[in-house]
Amino acid sequence: MTTAADVLARCAELARISAHPEHLERTHLTTQHAAANALVAGWMEAAGLRTWQDAAGNQYGRREGREPGLPALLLGSHLDTVPDAGSYDGMLGVVMAIAVAQRLGDRIADLPFALEVVGFGDEEGARFGKALLGSCAAAGTWDPRWWDLRDANGVSLRQAFMDFGLDPDRVGEAARRPEELVGYLEAHIEQGPYLEARDASLGYVTAIAGARRFVVTVLGEARHAGGTPYERRRDALAGAAECITRVEQLARASDCIATVGRIEVAPGAVNVIAGRADFTLDLRAATDTERDVMWHALEEQLRKTCEARGLGLEVVETHRAPAVACASWLTEAVVDGIGATGDTDPMGLWSRAGHDGMAIGAVADIAMLFVRCFDGISHHPAEDVRAIDVERGLDALERAVVAVAERREAR
Repeated sequence: MTTAADVLARCAELARISAHPEHLERTHLTTQHAAANALVAGWMEAAGLRTWQDAAGNQYGRREGREPGLPALLLGSHLDTVPDAGSYDGMLGVVMAIAVAQRLGDRIADLPFALEVVGFGDEEGARFGKALLGSCAAAGTWDPRWWDLRDANGVSLRQAFMDFGLDPDRVGEAARRPEELVGYLEAHIEQGPYLEARDASLGYVTAIAGARRFVVTVLGEARHAGGTPYERRRDALAGAAECITRVEQLARASDCIATVGRIEVAPGAVNVIAGRADFTLDLRAATDTERDVMWHALEEQLRKTCEARGLGLEVVETHRAPAVACASWLTEAVVDGIGATGDTDPMGLWSRAGHDGMAIGAVADIAMLFVRCFDGISHHPAEDVRAIDVERGLDALERAVVAVAERREAR
């Protein structure tokens, strides 16, 4: 039987496929992407799955249920990483899914559905700046405008497809139809501290955060730092700093998450008052309503702050993704799975991070299993998981598949 030790060893093997010798970086449509797909395909075949790479570069494996051609229960996650990544974000979910297929073995032939495993090729968006390219293709929500996206070297997404051996005109063939899928289950490290704080190995996800992103521009007047008294100043940087503090204050008092990740100042000289400051704002919440109510409150506060300082304010929304609720019937199967490990009152969490389920939710019901990670650290080489938690995760995910079958039969 495939164990946690086997899973962790495979994650370590995947982590050695990197564009850099000093740190892990594996991005979409690169030679490292191809190598990871090939390695994973081998593991899938060893688990008895028929394998293929779809028209968007996602790696699949499938084993038929009690009769050929049945809709599939899809398990998986993503194989790409951020720069200087850890060894478990995404990868753990793919390897766990393969392990569960291997543990189920010939029992899959008794299921009222086929079992599929997927390793999505792009969730992070690290190369082209657009996240979920792999799962969006699988969900049939591909936007032709993405073909003009370019990476840091000026290579377009269209050219990258061709360099990878894919035909851009056939990307639509990656789309799955709702009638092809029973649902989608994803195991993933929590990327937060809540399970660790509770001393729990596993949790279930209630919803994936709805996100909006903005570029906020504060406009003032650049003048001499020594010659301009305070009463005459329209300091864009000081105004932006106050705005950022207000953002944190309002978000801390709510159930939302708001983050300013970058600020740029012009003209940027040590002896010149800033005439312009641009900062990014990432806003997330468990529901779109909570997120949008918070945005209206934030925008009102930003405008009041700038008006009081005699500053201008411009806001451009750069990204919007709806929150995706996990399906209750699939989540019940995940809860059953966690219960089989001895935790009869598991923690439910809304995921502050985005996942491929956000895209797949357009064509199938989704649910997620969270695995405890050390100190909630993710997107960093210090990512770590314990073997006992992975072992319980394997038991829970295996039991969840069986529970889905039982619910499918009951329907």
